[in-house]
Amino acid sequence: MQDVEQGVISKIIVYKLDRFSRSTADFGQLWELLQAHDVEFVSVNESFDTSTPIGRAMLNIIMVFAQLERETTAERVRDNYHQRVKMGAWPGGPAPFGFHIGREPDSSGKPIPTLVPNELEQETVLHIFESYAMQESSLGSVARSLNANSIGAPRRKTWNNVSLSRILHSPLYAMADEEVYLYYKSKGLQFSNSFKDFDGLHAGMIVGKRDRSKGKYSDLHDQQISLANHVGMIPSCLWLACQYKLDRNAQLKQAGKGKHTWLSGLLKCGCCGYSIKVNKDKCKYYLICSGRSNLGQCDASISLDIRELEAIVESELIHLIEECPPVSELNREIAQELTSALGRVEEKIGRLMGALAESTDLSMQYINRELKRLDHDREVLLAKQEEEFTNPKRTLHSIDFSSLDFEGKKLVASKFISHILLKEDAAELIWNV
Repeated sequence: MQDVEQGVISKIIVYKLDRFSRSTADFGQLWELLQAHDVEFVSVNESFDTSTPIGRAMLNIIMVFAQLERETTAERVRDNYHQRVKMGAWPGGPAPFGFHIGREPDSSGKPIPTLVPNELEQETVLHIFESYAMQESSLGSVARSLNANSIGAPRRKTWNNVSLSRILHSPLYAMADEEVYLYYKSKGLQFSNSFKDFDGLHAGMIVGKRDRSKGKYSDLHDQQISLANHVGMIPSCLWLACQYKLDRNAQLKQAGKGKHTWLSGLLKCGCCGYSIKVNKDKCKYYLICSGRSNLGQCDASISLDIRELEAIVESELIHLIEECPPVSELNREIAQELTSALGRVEEKIGRLMGALAESTDLSMQYINRELKRLDHDREVLLAKQEEEFTNPKRTLHSIDFSSLDFEGKKLVASKFISHILLKEDAAELIWNV
Protein backbone atom coordinates (compact mmCIF):
# COMPACT_ATOMS: atom_id res chain seq x y z
CA MET A 1 0.00 0.00 0.00
CA GLN A 2 2.97 2.31 0.53
CA ASP A 3 4.00 1.56 -3.07
CA VAL A 4 0.44 2.37 -4.19
CA GLU A 5 0.63 5.76 -2.48
CA GLN A 6 4.03 6.42 -4.05
CA GLY A 7 2.61 5.69 -7.50
CA VAL A 8 4.90 2.78 -8.42
CA ILE A 9 2.03 0.26 -8.85
CA SER A 10 -0.52 0.35 -11.66
CA LYS A 11 -2.41 -2.89 -11.01
CA ILE A 12 -2.89 -5.35 -8.11
CA ILE A 13 -3.57 -8.99 -8.98
CA VAL A 14 -4.73 -11.53 -6.38
CA TYR A 15 -5.56 -15.19 -6.66
CA LYS A 16 -8.80 -14.81 -4.67
CA LEU A 17 -10.58 -11.81 -3.19
CA ASP A 18 -10.63 -13.04 0.41
CA ARG A 19 -6.82 -13.18 0.30
CA PHE A 20 -6.96 -9.39 0.17
CA SER A 21 -9.82 -8.51 2.57
CA ARG A 22 -12.92 -10.03 4.13
CA SER A 23 -14.53 -6.82 5.39
CA THR A 24 -16.66 -4.69 3.10
CA ALA A 25 -15.91 -1.56 5.11
CA ASP A 26 -12.19 -2.30 5.13
CA PHE A 27 -12.05 -3.02 1.40
CA GLY A 28 -14.15 0.08 0.69
CA GLN A 29 -11.42 2.24 2.19
CA LEU A 30 -8.72 0.35 0.33
CA TRP A 31 -10.64 0.59 -2.93
CA GLU A 32 -10.97 4.37 -2.51
CA LEU A 33 -7.20 4.54 -2.04
CA LEU A 34 -6.64 2.42 -5.16
CA GLN A 35 -8.97 4.62 -7.20
CA ALA A 36 -7.28 7.79 -5.94
CA HIS A 37 -3.99 6.52 -7.35
CA ASP A 38 -5.47 5.03 -10.56
CA VAL A 39 -4.61 1.45 -9.52
CA GLU A 40 -6.64 -1.35 -11.06
CA PHE A 41 -7.61 -4.50 -9.15
CA VAL A 42 -7.84 -7.98 -10.68
CA SER A 43 -8.95 -11.24 -9.03
CA VAL A 44 -7.95 -14.31 -11.00
CA ASN A 45 -10.26 -16.80 -9.31
CA GLU A 46 -13.41 -14.64 -9.52
CA SER A 47 -12.53 -13.54 -13.10
CA PHE A 48 -13.22 -9.84 -12.85
CA ASP A 49 -11.29 -6.70 -13.62
CA THR A 50 -12.07 -3.33 -12.00
CA SER A 51 -11.06 -1.55 -15.15
CA THR A 52 -14.56 -2.43 -16.46
CA PRO A 53 -18.02 -1.43 -15.02
CA ILE A 54 -19.08 -5.11 -14.78
CA GLY A 55 -15.90 -5.89 -12.90
CA ARG A 56 -16.52 -3.13 -10.38
CA ALA A 57 -20.11 -4.31 -9.81
CA MET A 58 -18.98 -7.90 -9.38
CA LEU A 59 -16.35 -6.75 -6.93
CA ASN A 60 -18.93 -5.21 -4.60
CA ILE A 61 -21.18 -8.29 -4.77
CA ILE A 62 -18.35 -10.69 -4.01
CA MET A 63 -17.17 -8.55 -1.10
CA VAL A 64 -20.64 -8.77 0.47
CA PHE A 65 -20.59 -12.56 0.29
CA ALA A 66 -17.02 -12.67 1.61
CA GLN A 67 -18.12 -10.70 4.67
CA LEU A 68 -21.20 -12.94 5.09
CA GLU A 69 -18.95 -16.00 5.12
CA ARG A 70 -16.74 -14.38 7.73
CA GLU A 71 -19.70 -13.52 9.98
CA THR A 72 -21.15 -17.03 9.56
CA THR A 73 -17.83 -18.53 10.62
CA ALA A 74 -17.75 -16.28 13.70
CA GLU A 75 -21.29 -17.35 14.57
CA ARG A 76 -20.33 -21.03 14.32
CA VAL A 77 -17.38 -20.37 16.63
CA ARG A 78 -19.70 -18.70 19.19
CA ASP A 79 -22.21 -21.55 18.97
CA ASN A 80 -19.43 -24.07 19.51
CA TYR A 81 -18.20 -22.06 22.50
CA HIS A 82 -21.64 -22.10 24.16
CA GLN A 83 -22.13 -25.78 23.37
CA ARG A 84 -18.85 -26.69 25.08
CA VAL A 85 -19.91 -24.71 28.14
CA LYS A 86 -23.24 -26.56 28.26
CA MET A 87 -21.30 -29.84 28.17
CA GLY A 88 -19.27 -28.67 31.19
CA ALA A 89 -16.01 -28.41 29.25
CA TRP A 90 -13.62 -25.48 29.50
CA PRO A 91 -14.50 -23.44 26.40
CA GLY A 92 -11.04 -22.06 25.74
CA GLY A 93 -8.55 -19.41 26.73
CA PRO A 94 -6.02 -19.31 29.57
CA ALA A 95 -6.87 -21.22 32.75
CA PRO A 96 -8.25 -19.04 35.59
CA PHE A 97 -6.14 -18.53 38.70
CA GLY A 98 -6.19 -21.70 40.79
CA PHE A 99 -6.47 -24.07 37.82
CA HIS A 100 -4.58 -25.51 34.90
CA ILE A 101 -6.12 -27.09 31.82
CA GLY A 102 -6.30 -30.87 31.56
CA ARG A 103 -8.32 -33.32 29.51
CA GLU A 104 -10.94 -35.79 30.64
CA PRO A 105 -13.11 -38.14 28.54
CA ASP A 106 -16.74 -37.20 27.97
CA SER A 107 -19.65 -39.66 27.87
CA SER A 108 -18.51 -40.92 24.46
CA GLY A 109 -14.89 -41.31 25.57
CA LYS A 110 -13.66 -38.29 23.62
CA PRO A 111 -11.15 -36.18 25.61
CA ILE A 112 -12.37 -32.64 26.28
CA PRO A 113 -10.59 -29.72 28.03
CA THR A 114 -11.38 -29.52 31.74
CA LEU A 115 -10.10 -27.32 34.56
CA VAL A 116 -7.87 -29.12 37.04
CA PRO A 117 -7.00 -27.54 40.42
CA ASN A 118 -3.51 -26.14 40.85
CA GLU A 119 -2.65 -27.18 44.41
CA LEU A 120 -0.40 -24.19 45.20
CA GLU A 121 -2.76 -21.57 43.78
CA GLN A 122 -5.75 -23.43 45.26
CA GLU A 123 -4.44 -22.66 48.76
CA THR A 124 -4.28 -18.96 47.85
CA VAL A 125 -7.84 -19.00 46.51
CA LEU A 126 -9.13 -20.60 49.71
CA HIS A 127 -7.20 -18.02 51.76
CA ILE A 128 -8.79 -15.19 49.74
CA PHE A 129 -12.33 -16.42 50.36
CA GLU A 130 -11.74 -17.13 54.05
CA SER A 131 -10.06 -13.76 54.60
CA TYR A 132 -12.71 -11.74 52.80
CA ALA A 133 -15.56 -13.52 54.60
CA MET A 134 -14.29 -12.11 57.91
CA GLN A 135 -16.48 -9.23 59.01
CA GLU A 136 -13.73 -6.65 59.49
CA SER A 137 -11.96 -7.37 56.20
CA SER A 138 -12.22 -5.58 52.85
CA LEU A 139 -10.88 -6.08 49.35
CA GLY A 140 -8.13 -3.59 50.13
CA SER A 141 -7.07 -5.27 53.37
CA VAL A 142 -6.96 -8.71 51.73
CA ALA A 143 -4.90 -7.33 48.84
CA ARG A 144 -2.44 -5.68 51.23
CA SER A 145 -2.06 -8.92 53.19
CA LEU A 146 -1.35 -10.96 50.05
CA ASN A 147 1.15 -8.41 48.75
CA ALA A 148 2.90 -8.19 52.14
CA ASN A 149 3.42 -11.96 52.03
CA SER A 150 4.77 -11.78 48.45
CA ILE A 151 1.98 -13.98 47.06
CA GLY A 152 1.86 -13.44 43.30
CA ALA A 153 -1.35 -12.36 41.58
CA PRO A 154 -2.60 -13.79 38.25
CA ARG A 155 -0.49 -12.35 35.40
CA ARG A 156 0.98 -9.64 37.63
CA LYS A 157 3.09 -9.27 40.76
CA THR A 158 0.63 -7.53 43.04
CA TRP A 159 -3.03 -7.92 43.98
CA ASN A 160 -5.64 -5.18 43.78
CA ASN A 161 -9.40 -4.84 44.27
CA VAL A 162 -10.15 -5.75 40.65
CA SER A 163 -8.18 -9.01 40.62
CA LEU A 164 -9.68 -10.06 43.97
CA SER A 165 -13.22 -9.14 42.96
CA ARG A 166 -12.90 -11.18 39.77
CA ILE A 167 -12.00 -14.30 41.79
CA LEU A 168 -14.55 -13.75 44.55
CA HIS A 169 -17.43 -13.29 42.09
CA SER A 170 -16.56 -16.30 39.93
CA PRO A 171 -18.70 -19.47 40.23
CA LEU A 172 -15.74 -21.45 38.85
CA TYR A 173 -14.57 -21.92 42.44
CA ALA A 174 -17.93 -22.69 44.08
CA MET A 175 -19.21 -26.12 45.04
CA ALA A 176 -22.60 -25.24 43.59
CA ASP A 177 -25.60 -26.55 45.51
CA GLU A 178 -29.28 -25.56 45.77
CA GLU A 179 -28.39 -22.34 47.61
CA VAL A 180 -26.12 -21.25 44.75
CA TYR A 181 -28.95 -22.03 42.33
CA LEU A 182 -31.31 -19.82 44.34
CA TYR A 183 -28.73 -17.04 44.53
CA TYR A 184 -28.31 -16.91 40.77
CA LYS A 185 -32.03 -17.39 40.19
CA SER A 186 -32.65 -14.21 42.15
CA LYS A 187 -30.11 -12.48 39.88
CA GLY A 188 -32.11 -13.35 36.77
CA LEU A 189 -29.71 -15.82 35.14
CA GLN A 190 -30.76 -18.51 32.68
CA PHE A 191 -29.85 -22.11 33.53
CA SER A 192 -28.53 -24.92 31.34
CA ASN A 193 -29.03 -27.41 34.16
CA SER A 194 -32.04 -28.23 36.29
CA PHE A 195 -32.34 -27.44 39.98
CA LYS A 196 -31.65 -31.04 41.02
CA ASP A 197 -28.31 -31.06 39.11
CA PHE A 198 -26.78 -28.61 41.59
CA ASP A 199 -25.18 -31.33 43.70
CA GLY A 200 -22.92 -29.23 45.93
CA LEU A 201 -19.85 -30.65 44.23
CA HIS A 202 -19.37 -29.28 40.71
CA ALA A 203 -18.60 -25.64 39.95
CA GLY A 204 -20.39 -23.35 37.50
CA MET A 205 -19.54 -21.24 34.45
CA ILE A 206 -21.31 -18.07 33.30
CA VAL A 207 -21.37 -17.02 29.64
CA GLY A 208 -23.26 -14.42 27.67
CA LYS A 209 -23.09 -10.89 26.40
CA ARG A 210 -23.65 -8.01 28.76
CA ASP A 211 -24.26 -4.30 28.42
CA ARG A 212 -20.97 -2.65 29.35
CA SER A 213 -22.87 0.38 30.62
CA LYS A 214 -24.30 -1.82 33.36
CA GLY A 215 -22.61 -3.53 36.27
CA LYS A 216 -20.61 -6.60 35.38
CA TYR A 217 -21.67 -8.51 38.47
CA SER A 218 -24.85 -6.77 39.60
CA ASP A 219 -26.74 -7.11 36.31
CA LEU A 220 -26.61 -10.73 35.15
CA HIS A 221 -29.80 -10.83 33.08
CA ASP A 222 -29.55 -12.53 29.67
CA GLN A 223 -26.51 -14.48 30.83
CA GLN A 224 -26.45 -18.23 31.33
CA ILE A 225 -24.89 -20.47 33.94
CA SER A 226 -23.91 -24.09 33.29
CA LEU A 227 -22.45 -26.65 35.65
CA ALA A 228 -18.82 -27.49 34.88
CA ASN A 229 -17.16 -30.90 34.76
CA HIS A 230 -14.56 -29.87 37.33
CA VAL A 231 -15.16 -29.98 41.08
CA GLY A 232 -15.35 -26.69 42.97
CA MET A 233 -12.82 -25.83 45.64
CA ILE A 234 -14.83 -23.43 47.86
CA PRO A 235 -17.73 -24.75 50.00
CA SER A 236 -21.09 -23.28 49.09
CA CYS A 237 -21.61 -21.60 52.48
CA LEU A 238 -18.26 -19.77 52.30
CA TRP A 239 -18.70 -18.77 48.65
CA LEU A 240 -22.20 -17.41 49.32
CA ALA A 241 -21.06 -15.50 52.42
CA CYS A 242 -18.61 -13.64 50.19
CA GLN A 243 -21.32 -12.96 47.57
CA TYR A 244 -23.63 -11.45 50.20
CA LYS A 245 -20.84 -9.23 51.43
CA LEU A 246 -19.93 -8.13 47.90
CA ASP A 247 -23.60 -7.37 47.19
CA ARG A 248 -23.98 -5.34 50.39
CA ASN A 249 -20.84 -3.36 49.61
CA ALA A 250 -22.13 -2.67 46.10
CA GLN A 251 -25.46 -1.46 47.50
CA LEU A 252 -23.69 0.74 50.04
CA LYS A 253 -21.50 2.36 47.39
CA GLN A 254 -24.50 2.87 45.13
CA ALA A 255 -26.54 4.42 47.93
CA GLY A 256 -23.79 6.86 48.80
CA LYS A 257 -21.67 7.03 45.69
CA GLY A 258 -20.68 10.65 46.13
CA LYS A 259 -16.95 11.15 46.38
CA HIS A 260 -16.91 14.53 48.15
CA THR A 261 -18.13 13.41 51.58
CA TRP A 262 -18.54 10.21 53.59
CA LEU A 263 -22.04 11.44 54.49
CA SER A 264 -23.25 10.76 50.92
CA GLY A 265 -26.58 8.95 50.87
CA LEU A 266 -27.53 10.18 54.37
CA LEU A 267 -28.18 13.84 53.60
CA LYS A 268 -31.86 14.71 53.07
CA CYS A 269 -33.65 17.99 52.54
CA GLY A 270 -35.58 19.10 55.64
CA CYS A 271 -38.25 20.72 53.45
CA CYS A 272 -39.09 18.14 50.77
CA GLY A 273 -37.25 15.01 51.94
CA TYR A 274 -35.29 14.51 48.70
CA SER A 275 -31.58 13.68 48.73
CA ILE A 276 -28.96 16.38 49.06
CA LYS A 277 -26.20 16.45 46.44
CA VAL A 278 -22.70 17.74 47.11
CA ASN A 279 -21.22 19.63 44.15
CA LYS A 280 -17.73 21.03 43.94
CA ASP A 281 -16.70 24.19 42.12
CA LYS A 282 -12.95 24.67 42.29
CA CYS A 283 -12.23 24.52 46.03
CA LYS A 284 -15.75 25.25 47.28
CA TYR A 285 -18.51 22.72 48.04
CA TYR A 286 -22.23 23.36 47.61
CA LEU A 287 -25.15 21.45 49.13
CA ILE A 288 -28.04 21.27 46.66
CA CYS A 289 -31.48 19.69 47.12
CA SER A 290 -32.19 17.26 44.28
CA GLY A 291 -35.90 18.06 44.64
CA ARG A 292 -35.03 21.61 43.66
CA SER A 293 -32.38 20.98 40.99
CA ASN A 294 -33.98 17.95 39.31
CA LEU A 295 -37.71 18.37 39.91
CA GLY A 296 -38.23 22.05 40.65
CA GLN A 297 -40.43 21.07 43.60
CA CYS A 298 -38.48 22.70 46.43
CA ASP A 299 -37.19 26.18 47.16
CA ALA A 300 -34.85 25.20 49.99
CA SER A 301 -31.48 26.88 50.17
CA ILE A 302 -28.85 25.18 52.32
CA SER A 303 -25.92 27.24 53.57
CA LEU A 304 -24.13 24.65 55.70
CA ASP A 305 -20.43 23.95 55.21
CA ILE A 306 -19.95 20.23 54.46
CA ARG A 307 -16.62 20.02 56.29
CA GLU A 308 -18.08 21.63 59.42
CA LEU A 309 -21.03 19.23 59.20
CA GLU A 310 -18.65 16.27 58.92
CA ALA A 311 -16.73 17.46 61.98
CA ILE A 312 -19.94 17.78 64.01
CA VAL A 313 -21.24 14.37 62.96
CA GLU A 314 -17.86 12.77 63.63
CA SER A 315 -17.80 14.31 67.11
CA GLU A 316 -21.31 12.96 67.82
CA LEU A 317 -20.38 9.49 66.56
CA ILE A 318 -17.21 9.39 68.67
CA HIS A 319 -19.18 10.52 71.73
CA LEU A 320 -21.81 7.82 71.11
CA ILE A 321 -19.17 5.12 70.71
CA GLU A 322 -17.26 6.23 73.82
CA GLU A 323 -20.41 5.85 75.91
CA CYS A 324 -20.24 2.11 75.33
CA PRO A 325 -18.29 0.36 78.10
CA PRO A 326 -15.44 -1.98 77.09
CA VAL A 327 -16.25 -5.50 75.96
CA SER A 328 -14.29 -8.72 75.69
CA GLU A 329 -13.29 -9.86 72.21
CA LEU A 330 -15.20 -13.12 72.74
CA ASN A 331 -18.52 -11.34 73.35
CA ARG A 332 -17.97 -8.99 70.41
CA GLU A 333 -17.24 -11.85 68.05
CA ILE A 334 -20.26 -13.81 69.24
CA ALA A 335 -22.55 -10.82 68.75
CA GLN A 336 -21.18 -10.14 65.28
CA GLU A 337 -21.49 -13.77 64.24
CA LEU A 338 -25.08 -13.99 65.48
CA THR A 339 -26.03 -10.84 63.56
CA SER A 340 -24.33 -12.08 60.39
CA ALA A 341 -25.88 -15.54 60.67
CA LEU A 342 -29.34 -14.05 61.16
CA GLY A 343 -28.83 -11.85 58.11
CA ARG A 344 -27.81 -14.85 56.02
CA VAL A 345 -30.92 -16.76 57.06
CA GLU A 346 -33.16 -13.83 56.14
CA GLU A 347 -31.42 -13.52 52.78
CA LYS A 348 -31.89 -17.23 52.07
CA ILE A 349 -35.60 -17.01 52.84
CA GLY A 350 -35.94 -14.01 50.57
CA ARG A 351 -34.08 -15.70 47.69
CA LEU A 352 -36.09 -18.89 48.10
CA MET A 353 -39.37 -17.02 47.84
CA GLY A 354 -38.08 -14.92 44.94
CA ALA A 355 -36.93 -17.99 43.02
CA LEU A 356 -40.24 -19.72 43.70
CA ALA A 357 -42.11 -16.81 42.13
CA GLU A 358 -40.02 -17.03 38.95
CA SER A 359 -39.59 -20.75 38.51
CA THR A 360 -41.52 -24.00 38.51
CA ASP A 361 -38.28 -25.97 38.59
CA LEU A 362 -38.24 -26.08 42.38
CA SER A 363 -40.02 -28.95 44.03
CA MET A 364 -42.55 -28.10 46.72
CA GLN A 365 -41.01 -30.78 48.88
CA TYR A 366 -37.68 -28.96 48.82
CA ILE A 367 -39.30 -25.56 49.39
CA ASN A 368 -41.30 -26.75 52.42
CA ARG A 369 -38.28 -28.51 53.89
CA GLU A 370 -36.01 -25.49 53.44
CA LEU A 371 -38.53 -22.96 54.74
CA LYS A 372 -39.13 -25.08 57.82
CA ARG A 373 -35.40 -25.44 58.43
CA LEU A 374 -34.70 -21.76 57.86
CA ASP A 375 -37.55 -20.70 60.13
CA HIS A 376 -36.20 -22.95 62.87
CA ASP A 377 -32.68 -21.53 62.38
CA ARG A 378 -34.04 -18.00 62.59
CA GLU A 379 -35.87 -18.68 65.86
CA VAL A 380 -32.74 -20.24 67.38
CA LEU A 381 -30.58 -17.30 66.32
CA LEU A 382 -33.08 -14.76 67.60
CA ALA A 383 -33.15 -16.50 70.97
CA LYS A 384 -29.35 -16.53 71.15
CA GLN A 385 -29.18 -12.92 70.07
CA GLU A 386 -31.67 -11.86 72.73
CA GLU A 387 -29.68 -13.71 75.37
CA GLU A 388 -26.45 -12.10 74.18
CA PHE A 389 -27.90 -8.58 74.13
CA THR A 390 -29.39 -8.93 77.61
CA ASN A 391 -26.11 -10.20 79.03
CA PRO A 392 -24.72 -7.44 81.32
CA LYS A 393 -21.20 -8.09 80.00
CA ARG A 394 -22.23 -7.49 76.43
CA THR A 395 -21.99 -4.06 74.76
CA LEU A 396 -20.83 -2.43 71.55
CA HIS A 397 -17.15 -2.58 70.69
CA SER A 398 -15.23 0.69 70.68
CA ILE A 399 -14.30 1.98 67.23
CA ASP A 400 -11.48 4.43 66.53
CA PHE A 401 -13.62 6.44 64.11
CA SER A 402 -11.07 9.19 63.45
CA SER A 403 -8.53 6.70 62.09
CA LEU A 404 -10.95 5.12 59.58
CA ASP A 405 -10.55 5.77 55.86
CA PHE A 406 -13.24 7.33 53.65
CA GLU A 407 -15.11 4.06 52.97
CA GLY A 408 -14.77 3.01 56.61
CA LYS A 409 -16.36 6.21 57.87
CA LYS A 410 -19.13 5.88 55.29
CA LEU A 411 -19.85 2.33 56.46
CA VAL A 412 -19.94 3.19 60.19
CA ALA A 413 -22.04 6.30 59.58
CA SER A 414 -24.59 4.29 57.58
CA LYS A 415 -24.90 1.82 60.47
CA PHE A 416 -25.45 4.43 63.19
CA ILE A 417 -27.31 7.17 61.28
CA SER A 418 -30.66 6.78 59.54
CA HIS A 419 -30.44 10.16 57.77
CA ILE A 420 -29.52 13.80 58.34
CA LEU A 421 -32.15 16.47 57.69
CA LEU A 422 -30.72 19.77 56.41
CA LYS A 423 -32.60 23.06 56.34
CA GLU A 424 -30.91 26.40 55.68
CA ASP A 425 -28.10 26.45 58.30
CA ALA A 426 -29.44 23.69 60.60
CA ALA A 427 -28.94 19.93 60.65
CA GLU A 428 -30.87 17.22 62.53
CA LEU A 429 -29.37 13.75 62.99
CA ILE A 430 -31.82 10.86 62.94
CA TRP A 431 -30.11 7.88 64.57
CA ASN A 432 -30.54 4.17 63.95
CA VAL A 433 -29.78 3.47 67.62
